[in-house]
Amino acid sequence: DTATTEIYTLSLPDALRSLAIVLAVIAFSGTLISDVSDGAFSPFQEPEVLPLEIEFHNLSVLEISERQATLEIEFIVSNPNFKSVMLQRLKYTVFHDDTRIVAGEVGSSPTGFVDTSNYYLILNERPVTLGEKFIVKNTGDAELWEKLEISLVEGKNALNWRITAEAYSNLSSLTSGQENIASFEFTK
Repeated sequence: DTATTEIYTLSLPDALRSLAIVLAVIAFSGTLISDVSDGAFSPFQEPEVLPLEIEFHNLSVLEISERQATLEIEFIVSNPNFKSVMLQRLKYTVFHDDTRIVAGEVGSSPTGFVDTSNYYLILNERPVTLGEKFIVKNTGDAELWEKLEISLVEGKNALNWRITAEAYSNLSSLTSGQENIASFEFTK
């Protein structure tokens, strides 16, 4: 009894077909695995992307002079989706007694081919505090300026404020899914 060893060789066309199959599986696996659920296989169902959850955290007066006041606004952003979400920008408007004080934006979206974006990656179960400082010019509204001064001295907000906000987000890349817009309103 002699042992024989058989050697199998793979021809070049067979190797190329095998490589093409492996690359196709890798390329299309993103459509088979859900970006927002726990990774379940659902090739025929469009995944539902849950909107980001935005909570108002703080509006405070940092300093004030006769000409201008510096305020800071903060929001807490949470992601209820399974995968991370890119928050491109958070637009907000601050009102006092239904008069607009300021409109601002945290983050930015790319507007051109070479433009860069300033976005925030919001992970699942990891809330992020976002905010910015802004300046309010003194326009002669004595009541508003008095409320701002009281807010600075007493350390608590004396403004009768309302804040509207819109969060612009995508799944984990700018090319993954459509842009999602969620609107919020906060009042004192």
